[in-house]
Amino acid sequence: MPLSDEERRRLGKLEQDLAATDPELNLEMQSGQPRGMAARSVWGLLAALAGFALVITGISTQITIIGVIGFLLMGTGAHWFLSGVRPHGRSGYPL
Repeated sequence: MPLSDEERRRLGKLEQDLAATDPELNLEMQSGQPRGMAARSVWGLLAALAGFALVITGISTQITIIGVIGFLLMGTGAHWFLSGVRPHGRSGYPL
């Protein structure tokens, strides 16, 4: 369902107000790339998955050092992921 002219005008006004009040968020929205905590969560998840793959590879090839590196990478990735996900209380603010 297309937007009416009035809705487009209001949306444009909201966008300008948001850009004026929060320039960092505006930059993030324009770039399309996650920053801060979101980026940390994404990279952490990818590192944990890559580490898990290395652990499995180390086990299947029986090369211990690959498994150890994979385990360390998996632990680091899990730490990054969990530090990027902050619990929120009822009010929406971090605990």
